[in-house]
Amino acid sequence: MSENPLLAPIHGITLEDYGAACAKLGSGLTENDIAAALGVELPVWEEANLLWPERMKQDATYHIITLFGQYFGQADQHPKFSGLKAAASTADGGNTAKIKTDKDFYQELEVARQVAYDYGLDGAQWIVDQYGISLGDFQIAASMWSDQIHQDIAADYAGYNERQAAYNAKYKQLFAQAQGGNVADDIQF
Repeated sequence: MSENPLLAPIHGITLEDYGAACAKLGSGLTENDIAAALGVELPVWEEANLLWPERMKQDATYHIITLFGQYFGQADQHPKFSGLKAAASTADGGNTAKIKTDKDFYQELEVARQVAYDYGLDGAQWIVDQYGISLGDFQIAASMWSDQIHQDIAADYAGYNERQAAYNAKYKQLFAQAQGGNVADDIQF
């Protein structure tokens, strides 16, 4: 059986390199940082960054996008990117590492981010401001925890929903207080 030609490296940049690079871009690294880590000139990276998505579009089996998601979630384990962090993410008080090792912390911040959006804030930016966790690192954590969370839901749906509702109530109260209350708080029935 021959290997899928769509998986062949582009200018020496493998799909694994590309997935990890995209995750690190989302974590605040620049394209120059990415090119340097990959050992290529910036134009080489830029072309690979254009061509990999085109290959994904050509793959009717979705195998490439599935692998991309896997490599995106494992970016911290990639030998060219492990330990490479953007300047902003080094001052996160350990929260970036914690969100990747503490499922409950991740799930709480996932709810907090959504409630922030519900209150008209940029939830991703709120996570950055409060915890120093970039959107890229948050998405890496999401990818890491996805299977486990689905197993947890299957094993204890009611317990999962109860925890999520408690986080939701906590952050609704926090955001409402920060905004001086909810619009309908003074309406009595």
